[in-house]
Amino acid sequence: MKYKRVFIIVLDSLGIGAMADSASFGDFDVDTLGHIARSVPTLHIPNLRKLGLANLHSVSTVAPAERPLGYYARLNEASNGKDTMTGHWEMMGLHTTEPFRTFTDTGFPQELIDELSARTGRTVIGNKSASGTEILEELAEEELAHGHLIVYTSADSVLQICGNEETMGLETLYRYCEIARELTMKEEWKVGRVIARPYTGSKRGEFKRTANRHDYALKPYGKTVLNALAEAGYSVVSVGKINDIFVGEGITEAHKSESSVHGMKQTIEIADTDFTGLCFTNLVDFDALWGHRRNPRGYAEELERFDAELGILTEKLTDSDLLILTADHGNDPTYTGTDHTREQVPFIAWSPGFYASAGSGRNGLPENGKLPDYDTFAVIGATVADNFGVAMPEGTIGRSILSALR
Repeated sequence: MKYKRVFIIVLDSLGIGAMADSASFGDFDVDTLGHIARSVPTLHIPNLRKLGLANLHSVSTVAPAERPLGYYARLNEASNGKDTMTGHWEMMGLHTTEPFRTFTDTGFPQELIDELSARTGRTVIGNKSASGTEILEELAEEELAHGHLIVYTSADSVLQICGNEETMGLETLYRYCEIARELTMKEEWKVGRVIARPYTGSKRGEFKRTANRHDYALKPYGKTVLNALAEAGYSVVSVGKINDIFVGEGITEAHKSESSVHGMKQTIEIADTDFTGLCFTNLVDFDALWGHRRNPRGYAEELERFDAELGILTEKLTDSDLLILTADHGNDPTYTGTDHTREQVPFIAWSPGFYASAGSGRNGLPENGKLPDYDTFAVIGATVADNFGVAMPEGTIGRSILSALR
């Protein structure tokens, strides 16, 4: 065991440029980070800069670090997809060859809608691809007035159900989502996630989604690195929606986040505890609040808030800790539509222990920290497994790059 604790933080959707096959996914000249930087006059991310983000990828107004403190690389996605589950599952060793079903263009089949209506006792309205905030403005008053059920989808493989916390109640909303999850296990209706989208408010202009979202994801089709770690007796602590993405598989302790800033504060608090194993954090606001809503300024401001918390976290870490920053896909807020974008993602690794082995006195790494591009996100999980001396589960992909992190 080289590191006692590993912290993986997923900046959800922070892509760094198109993959070679992005055009086959309908994505041309996409670059989440690059286009965000060019859309704002300044981007203040000193901690990301020090670790080498601007050395890895061109960020206008942010100069590359002369001697970056982290190792950095571009990761390509091997799986056939550009969604949350596909990206996270691949990080932990699962190769998805068949993309999850989407119903973006047509809505859900009437047979599914009729069955959901019969099982819930409510008339279903919506049934189209829509922004979560826009569909509330359009249909929430009707739901409140008539007791209807708002169902919608997006460019992702999701079925989402809205419910007013004050009139429907969270438990009822969650029960409806459990019914929908059961129904969508049927092969021709199978979506990656059913998502409960609770909200408050009583009229247009006042509706607001709450932090009580809950995802009902498909169970991973095989064991992942998380299972291997937990079965070997190591801690696997999840922050944010990681627990939902893996349906609790391999998770020993779960923390639900109210926002990305809250998720970072939780991660900082976990860094103050004594454990041996992995802390796996997802910061969803980059994607949900800014990427899908095509708001580059909001995304840039979220990056600045993250960077401030990152500075606090790095001060907590010791030579026996390894920090990995990455993303699960792209979501270029300057691109057309509202869908994720097929992009390479960053891999940035840092530990205070690097300096002792490099003998560089905290002034940077040998050879500038640059690593080659890798052909799968699964190098992350394989590296973690290697660090803790556990075997990769049968059927998983990925090879460790632990030896490169000197």
